[in-house]
Amino acid sequence: MSERRAEPDDVITRAEVRHLADLARIELDDDELDQLAPQLAVILESVASISTVAAEDIPPTSHAIPLTNVFRDDVVQPSLTADQALSGAPEQDQQRFSVPRILGEEQ
Repeated sequence: MSERRAEPDDVITRAEVRHLADLARIELDDDELDQLAPQLAVILESVASISTVAAEDIPPTSHAIPLTNVFRDDVVQPSLTADQALSGAPEQDQQRFSVPRILGEEQ
């Protein structure tokens, strides 16, 4: 595992930020470059410090807690009939709930 720490020479420059922005086709003005360069340097330093914490005896994980399968068997059980389900509906049409249109004709 790398124990690389950000060194002063590793600070990302305005020119590097401009190059990255050009590659991403993002237009940045001089003020944005002045603001982003130190922020990206802090991010790079933070990522480097995290890599020093990770030990090789700790297995990689994708979640902090173990995941368990929450599926259950699909078992047919008694349920409402269509008439029972529609009995409280304000409006119904052909054994379906009828609701007011919310989109115009063009949608």
